Amino acid sequence: MPDSSFRESLALALKNSLDHLENLDTRPVTATASLEELRSRLGKRLAPEGLPAGQVVAELVRDVEGGLIGSSGGRFFAWVVGGSLPAALAADWLTSAWEQNAGIYAAGPAAAVVEAVAGGWLKELLGIPAHASFAFVTGCQMAHVTCLSAARHALLKRHGWDVERRGMYGAPPIRIFTSSERHGSVDRAVRFLGMGLDQIIALPGDDQGQLRPEALEQALEAAGGEPAIVLLLAGDLNIGVYDSFETLIPIARRHGAWVHVDGAFGLWAAASPRYRHLVKGAEEADSWATDGHKWLNVPYDCGYAFSSDPVAHRAAMSHREPYLTHHQEARDQMDWNPEWSRRARGFPTYAALRQLGREGVAALVERCCEHARSLVLRIGNLPGAEIVWKPAINQGLVRFLDPMRGASGPDHDRRTDAVIQRILATGEVFFGGTTWRGRRAMRVSVCNWQTSEVDIERSVSAVARALGVQ
Repeated sequence: MPDSSFRESLALALKNSLDHLENLDTRPVTATASLEELRSRLGKRLAPEGLPAGQVVAELVRDVEGGLIGSSGGRFFAWVVGGSLPAALAADWLTSAWEQNAGIYAAGPAAAVVEAVAGGWLKELLGIPAHASFAFVTGCQMAHVTCLSAARHALLKRHGWDVERRGMYGAPPIRIFTSSERHGSVDRAVRFLGMGLDQIIALPGDDQGQLRPEALEQALEAAGGEPAIVLLLAGDLNIGVYDSFETLIPIARRHGAWVHVDGAFGLWAAASPRYRHLVKGAEEADSWATDGHKWLNVPYDCGYAFSSDPVAHRAAMSHREPYLTHHQEARDQMDWNPEWSRRARGFPTYAALRQLGREGVAALVERCCEHARSLVLRIGNLPGAEIVWKPAINQGLVRFLDPMRGASGPDHDRRTDAVIQRILATGEVFFGGTTWRGRRAMRVSVCNWQTSEVDIERSVSAVARALGVQ
């Protein structure tokens, strides 16, 4: 095929990608096109005949205008969404161009080796034991599925049950002990694996949101040796709370429970000398889940699963077929993850870690934490605002108070949601709302490598305008 088959469409993609990225500072962070507008533009009838590739790309760029969120820029502070480092984004483009099926070594040798190397680097950075196995998955959702699959295998094997062969019909139930602060992706993983939501036992936490040791001890004692998973948090989504791993993991160990750590973003504290103390003791867990497309700032989608029991991990995931080619020494990725055909997402992670280095990852984590604290303190001190939670890491909460005399909690909740909408309407900054301990609040989440002091100034000013302060 002639060079021009790809050149025109890729050149258009490059031009428009650079236009998007280089103008994030001047474009609205929020979407400006309505649902109706986007449906009208994009909802075309599928024509009998195709179109030239260049025309397709040009019209796609035109038709999505106003429907893209500026989440890759420095003033997006909702949902713990990271951006993309330059090296990671470039590697992701190359991943698409190279089009390797990263299921087995034979289908993409370089992809397999890069993933193996990057997995080793991640274990070093995150304080995970060197002997642990790992998987590159789509995100923390599938990391939970992968880790809890390994847990399910190991726990049921101890009770004489081969879950891969016999399934969950008639299997001993597995209790999942955790806190009310857990993320919904855990519930979905439990559903996917057939363990059932009724097996999740939410235990009480203390004033800081941490799981109470005495509550865990009592719950495991009452379980009487039945299969159990203890799910601990390394940074919950509202306030970034960390459970006390040093205290809770030994309790779980005494009762033979599997310990899984949900560290979707918070596990990255391990990469920072300043925040490493928050995950002290977490290295003694049985499995860990985290994301790359959050704090590491690699493109969507990318998550990581780790297991201290490689035998259980592989038994839960691996599969063989006679038509596949398996290398005697190389790592076949499908032995460790739930996907068969899969994207070679190891390339962007490899590139991101090489661009940042160990010190760069630590600096990124620490810089985001500083910006989050600055945002919460400065917004919370504006007239009509209130600090709900000061960030321990990169997550914090503020709310907005109804000035009406005798205003009630629901009045403040409505005021908070209304102010958030006014902030979003400016297009200057993007925050999200949440309900925490029965109160509406605005979440502040910072994990983008591009966020700067200038972005903080602009964001605080936008909130002040929304409050009518300036």
